[in-house]
Amino acid sequence: MARSVLAAAARVACWADRALGPGGDSATADGKATLSDATARRAAEALGLTAGQVRADWDTARLAGLIEVHGDSARPGWRLRAWDRDDSAVLRGWVALCDAWSLACPEPGEHEPAAVAEVVTAMPQVLSFLQLSAGPVPLPQLLDLLEQRVTELRTERCEVDYGPRPGTSAAPEPRPTPAEPPAADAPLEPLLDWALRALASVGALTYGDGQATLTPLGSWAVWVKLEQICVAAQSPAGNIEQGAEDMLRGCARLRPAAARAEYRAWLAARPVGSAVTELIAAARGEDALLRGLAFEALRVVGAPAEPEVRAVLDEPALRPYALLWLAEHDGADPEDAHEVLTREEATWLWVDTAAAVADHGEAPLLVRHLETAVQPTVPSLLDEVRAVGHPRTVQVLVALAAAHPDPAFAKALRRAAFQVHTGG
Repeated sequence: MARSVLAAAARVACWADRALGPGGDSATADGKATLSDATARRAAEALGLTAGQVRADWDTARLAGLIEVHGDSARPGWRLRAWDRDDSAVLRGWVALCDAWSLACPEPGEHEPAAVAEVVTAMPQVLSFLQLSAGPVPLPQLLDLLEQRVTELRTERCEVDYGPRPGTSAAPEPRPTPAEPPAADAPLEPLLDWALRALASVGALTYGDGQATLTPLGSWAVWVKLEQICVAAQSPAGNIEQGAEDMLRGCARLRPAAARAEYRAWLAARPVGSAVTELIAAARGEDALLRGLAFEALRVVGAPAEPEVRAVLDEPALRPYALLWLAEHDGADPEDAHEVLTREEATWLWVDTAAAVADHGEAPLLVRHLETAVQPTVPSLLDEVRAVGHPRTVQVLVALAAAHPDPAFAKALRRAAFQVHTGG
């Protein structure tokens, strides 16, 4: 169903990918994602459509994330790249379109903006009621529910105490005079009609004969939203409102299953794009432990994180983590994913992990970390550790020397640390 709803938009997006790529013509006329007349005519001729159909499909593709507009140029979104191989990308694109239903079908111009905003805010409750009803619901019943919810919103907004404050004059301050008539006078029936037609246009429901019914796709979307709310409400460690770095620090002492539950709750509470950006930023920091945890959280994100992960392959500190993430995302067994790393990348990752253990772990754990090195002998390990040039090499070697019970081995580690420090 999602592929069917987005098929026309995907067709225009694929055309834009071919015709408006690097070196192609400008996609927009005003730098605001409005398709230029010339480009609309070109697409219409190429696809056998009218210019109006092209514009409508273009707007749908933008709302679904199939294309992204930057200034006066367009580029394919990750969902278009994954269209043929990843059903979840198609579903996410449709959910993005469904979330933007009020933009997909602009409201009638004669209504007050405040009233329109109230209806948009109230519609999730209407959709939840439709989902629970599991069948056609008459329009009068939906209108009654909408009026109740809008009344609640207006009551919440008007809970302002204009009375005297302690220690102030008893005379109340004059209430501000509204600049325009209150939204309470706006009739809601035409706005409900608009909202239901808009939701029907994106495939969330069917609307006609004085009643509305969620489609299976719309019912699934509402269920997913409710599930996200429940997951977010059950944040086991209470880090849901923290930034990515603080959230990852809060997960450092959790068991893997509990940490994954925390990642899911944290991700459910914010847009995927900004969450991925925050996690990548945390991974770029100096704390190696957060780097590893950030990529564990990105594993929970899954396919939507792929473009951002690929974008950091040129960063030495993140490249080994990104390669492992991509290998597992492409279906490699986690135990075999390390085979995608070169010897140098594996050594860099070994040092980075040792730095995390040195900063946050215990001495026996750091000593055991020696057993995970890919090098068959300690001398070859030390040679290659010195060669990769990790910025924490000296600190790691000194920490290993302090933790290792063998005096001779500890001496060799201190000598290697001194050689790195002096450039020898």
